[in-house]
Order: sequence, then structure tokens, then C-alpha cells
Amino acid sequence: MSEARPGDTIERLADEIVGCRRCGRPVELRARVARERRAAFRDQEYWGRPVPGFGDPGARLVLVGLAPAAHGANRTGRIFTGDRSGDWLYRALHRGGFASQPTSRDRDDGLRLSDAYVTAAVRCAPPGNRPLPAEQAACRPYLEQELALLGHATVLVALGALAYRALAAVEGLRPRPRFGHGVEVGLGGGRTLICCYHPSQQNTFTGRLTEAMLDAVIERSRALIARAP
Repeated sequence: MSEARPGDTIERLADEIVGCRRCGRPVELRARVARERRAAFRDQEYWGRPVPGFGDPGARLVLVGLAPAAHGANRTGRIFTGDRSGDWLYRALHRGGFASQPTSRDRDDGLRLSDAYVTAAVRCAPPGNRPLPAEQAACRPYLEQELALLGHATVLVALGALAYRALAAVEGLRPRPRFGHGVEVGLGGGRTLICCYHPSQQNTFTGRLTEAMLDAVIERSRALIARAP
């Protein structure tokens, strides 16, 4: 993992991310979705830009997802906000004592995270929710810089296999253990990476991921943080 550059802050990095136009497909999609909008959100102004991370800059728990949802974070401008995946995630963080409230509707809803930070491997809503390898690689330096600035991070939670691959690349994991829910990987320096199924509707509707399973990951994260030096 790289080191933070002199003068860098989470806020400055967020500004850099929001202004990014590196990849053609996501840039076109996010703009088109923001212009056309879904009928249910016709009266809302979409964010329609890359989405930075959100949370406590001093966080010891960092959760990394896949990418903004086209009508979720791409609409609201805050990661995991305005969709059912975010409903699951923030309810779990609230139950675990990391979030001030169990709901995440928009950027001005009063939600605050304590000792937790939420971000993503890819910052724009990708077509078909499947970012190309080149698009993933283009976003990876942002995750690298973010983790370097989150210097107190003790536990990294990968929400899904793609987030796990991104974190493994940033952390230089070779060989990379196989992804599986609950798999833990030591990163050195008292840090741990935990794998968790993504709280997507595909996983939650089918029971592949239950609230109890997600709660167990949050509880395990809390326990590891408590043990850290």
C-alpha cells in the first residue's frame, strides 16, 4: 500500500475523485442516467458524478463495496445511499454502533459514521454493474490514496469479490486467498482483511447473505479492533 502524499487530505482526494473523467463508458452512463432519471425520482436532481468515500477520517473500520448504483449513489452522491444495498449495510453499522442512524436516504439526512468509513473499488456506476478491468485499474489509485490517508484503519471489509480483488491488489497480496464469506487475511501491522458477501438484492433476496451473517462480520470487526495495539 502506498503512503499518503504530503498535503493530502480525505477532502482534497474527494474533490479529485468527483472531477474524474478517465473512463468513457461510466462517464457516458452516469450522465445519461442523471439526465433521463427513473420515474420514481423524476423530481430529484441526480448527482451524476464519481462518488467519493464517506465516514470518519480516523476510522479503524473501512468497508469497500463494488461501485455506486445507477439510481442509488449516482443519484444521491453518497456511497451506499438511496438503495437497498445501503439499507442493509447502514442498518448493520447502526446495530454495531458505527452509524448514528439505521437509514441512509440522501447526503443531508444527518447520518454520521463513528470509527467507520465506507468506500468503493469503482467510483462511477458501471454499465450492467460490471466494470471492465481497465476501469477497475483506473479507479484503483483512488482506493490506494484513500487507504493511505486512513492511517488508523485496522480492519478492512471487502463487500464482494471485486472489492476483495481491488484490496488485494492495493495491499500486494500474493498469493491471494480465495474469496469466501467470513474469510480473514492478515495484512501485517495488526491489520486484517475480512471478506463478506455484498449486500446486493441478488444476495439478500436469495438468503445468500442474511442480516445475521452481516452482523457477524461487523461484530468480528469490532472484536479485532478491540484487540489491536
